[in-house]
Amino acid sequence: MVELKTPRDTAAPAHGHAADDLVVVPVRHHGRWVAAAAAFTALAGLLGSLARNDNLRWDIVGEYLFADLVFDGLFTTLWLTAAAMVLGLALGTLIAVMRLSPSPVLHGLATLFVWIFRGTPLLVQIIFWGYAAALYKYVMIGIPFTDITFFRAETNSLLTPAVAALLALGLNEAAYASEIVRAGIQSVDTGQAEAAHSLGMRPALTMRRIVLPQAMRVIIPPMGNETINMLKMTALVSVISAHDLMSNIQDVYAQNYQVIPMLVVASLWYLALVTLLGIPQAWLERRYGRGTSRAQHVSPLRRLLGGVARTTRRGSRVMNKEAGR
Repeated sequence: MVELKTPRDTAAPAHGHAADDLVVVPVRHHGRWVAAAAAFTALAGLLGSLARNDNLRWDIVGEYLFADLVFDGLFTTLWLTAAAMVLGLALGTLIAVMRLSPSPVLHGLATLFVWIFRGTPLLVQIIFWGYAAALYKYVMIGIPFTDITFFRAETNSLLTPAVAALLALGLNEAAYASEIVRAGIQSVDTGQAEAAHSLGMRPALTMRRIVLPQAMRVIIPPMGNETINMLKMTALVSVISAHDLMSNIQDVYAQNYQVIPMLVVASLWYLALVTLLGIPQAWLERRYGRGTSRAQHVSPLRRLLGGVARTTRRGSRVMNKEAGR
């Protein structure tokens, strides 16, 4: 909302150029400034309290922030995130296509998969895969109900903590990714597939060349958010000692008993990684949101900076008009 005011007088000037003398004044939002000042004061007080707290042991934080064991854990965290997302997206796409299949068998199997892996907590799945040897001592591949075996290995040697963590994260992500992909496929008009079929394209080719490329507009932005969430969820694999960042941090504070400083080290690294991943995530949302209301969204910080710039320009124009008179 804006207010229209004429300078000094409300009557229009005699020379007939009333439009040139109108000054557009934005509506003042004093409540917003009061709330912002209160929030800023509270944040400053909290940060000041943490900075002056001797129990936080900033010397311990600085000692371990760039330690070798932290970088080893970061490497495991990053490759787990990337591998789990690749596995989850590939399997999730397959599950989504199966759920949309007219075959009741494929649809039922896909629905059962999503029901199990989306209905149980991720922490339970991680522990289950970590202790799978308690259920099956050996992993065997062969012909069911016969003694013919093509492959046999001990479960503990095959399912190392890192492999167990990858399976748990990847399969859990596949259940959620399948719903995202399914929503993206269903967002494409059915006439696109019908037109492709009328040209003689087979269903698999239609899905790969016609439907999925158009569904990317809906699929990619939330998948970027899933990647950020996956990075943080890797901290849960510390319960099976997968040697990720959180596992190594726990090993350290189990020896020096400096729990809070070591958790600060982990938090700083997670914040840094999430911030870096947030940059391409924001770009993807703008890129694939072109032509929609998402593309027109401007962050509060940009609105604030833009408002300051507009106020400065408006003040300069008013001063120039006054000087011209």
